[in-house]
Amino acid sequence: MSDSTANTDILIPSELLPRDGRFGSGPSKVRKEAVDALVARSADYLGTSHRQNTVKSVVGEVRSGLRQLFSIPEGYEVVLGNGGSTYFWDTAVFSLIANKSQHLSFGEFSAKFASSAKMAPFIQDPEVIKAEPGSRPEAVANDEIDLYAFTHNETSTGVFMDIIRPAGAKGLVAVDATSAAAGLTVEASQFDCYYFAPQKAFASDGGIWFALMSPAAIERVKEIKASGRYIPPALDLSIALDNSVLNQTYNTPALATIFLMNEQIKWMNENGGLPFSTGRSAQSSGIVYNWAIASDFATPFVKDPAMRSNVVATIDFDDNIDAASIAKVLRKNGIVDVEPYRKLGRNQLRIATFPAVDPSDVEALVASIDYVVSKF
Repeated sequence: MSDSTANTDILIPSELLPRDGRFGSGPSKVRKEAVDALVARSADYLGTSHRQNTVKSVVGEVRSGLRQLFSIPEGYEVVLGNGGSTYFWDTAVFSLIANKSQHLSFGEFSAKFASSAKMAPFIQDPEVIKAEPGSRPEAVANDEIDLYAFTHNETSTGVFMDIIRPAGAKGLVAVDATSAAAGLTVEASQFDCYYFAPQKAFASDGGIWFALMSPAAIERVKEIKASGRYIPPALDLSIALDNSVLNQTYNTPALATIFLMNEQIKWMNENGGLPFSTGRSAQSSGIVYNWAIASDFATPFVKDPAMRSNVVATIDFDDNIDAASIAKVLRKNGIVDVEPYRKLGRNQLRIATFPAVDPSDVEALVASIDYVVSKF
């Protein structure tokens, strides 16, 4: 059904609608309680120096909260810097890849880090192992590789991978966890650098990155710095590390972003930590997948259940049901940001099921979709 024939003026009954209609894959839903807490602190926190304890104490809470949430071993460090995960790819190229990296490429975002590494003139071309969107490749140990680049969750396609060190691999394991961190299970022993931004599972805004770094990763940063390689200061992990241990960033961060992230971390830890946050995502995504499997017009895009993400569910629709029209109707009724990833080009909806999303709202969402389709 094309946009021109679908009725997009449908009014969904209020009793079917979710209480909160935000299901975007980033920026994602921010909990009202976190916003209220920020408003309450606005007079003595917003608009103050990030070099003073008012802000540094909140940064310190974020760093200690992440240690608790991920059960970080002794010797690991929580590092942060401005720019977001996209910025971190270039940071890793300059400060973590000594000579050659291996990249698992299975969607838009996992491919971008590989592209950054390929353009760098001071390291060898990376080894790239690809899989078609909707599936994932496997890493292959290679003694030439000094950094393995994984993506915990491919936001564009709704495919995730378990984070496990390749058998026999000598290189570092760096994991893009932007849409996965706090929504998918991970063991710190399986990575050397687990990096992410707060605009997804951490229910805040973007523009800053965090990295959980092992002693081996920290040593790599120091070795590259000592080698004399030119590294722009804003991409220098040694500078970010030096500032992070002081609970600050090299340049001014967005204070509201840090505050909102801290509120989300506290909420997670107070309710049971990673088992709580990942459990909520698993419950919500299960609602979506079970609905699609039972539906006579929808199906999960990711065919292998073992590859289906618990934080980003991608659902294909039959050719006679236009997903774009469904998204338009939902948006008019206050349910937003379920459109598919623009470059994937499929007749589908992409539904974020991050921890902040209430599972009861997910149930209301799929009921609303059923109602809309019944009116087409």
